[in-house]
Amino acid sequence: MLAYLFWHWPAPTVDAGRYVESLVAFHRALASNAPPGLRASRVYEVEAAPWLAVPRAFEDWYLVDDFAALGALNEAAVSGARRDPHDAAARLAGGGHGGLYRLVAPGGEGALDRTTWCSKPDGVPYTEFHARLPPGESWQRQLVLGPAPEFCVVGVDAAAALGGVAVAARRIHAWS
Repeated sequence: MLAYLFWHWPAPTVDAGRYVESLVAFHRALASNAPPGLRASRVYEVEAAPWLAVPRAFEDWYLVDDFAALGALNEAAVSGARRDPHDAAARLAGGGHGGLYRLVAPGGEGALDRTTWCSKPDGVPYTEFHARLPPGESWQRQLVLGPAPEFCVVGVDAAAALGGVAVAARRIHAWS
């Protein structure tokens, strides 16, 4: 399974409540007419993610089966009944960037209220680093589309053990 993550924030002149409403409307439109291979989408509000240009942002998770499903999502998000809600949210955005992650350790639907973001230390083989990951859901970046770290461990604060940073998140909307 893959997860396309998109971090974004409202333009400085946009009311945060209006921005959230537009995001939820888009995710509802996507869920009501989902493209093949889209398993779920979620929106979280995140604070203090050091790779972001703002102190508060939104983090969208789009869970897809594979790269083909990612392509179908890319096309579907801006067409049909999803186009107007997508464009309405996009017009309110002040900026954003993304990343593509692969599930390396399943753990069910993790509680994303706390995530640990980290990168593998230089010189440590991936198999050894994977063995260091705490039990639960872990994701590894596959494509660099922005400055986010290489690994995300869901539902635990493993920052001290992994040398990363814990980021708090509040669920805004989820569909699965």
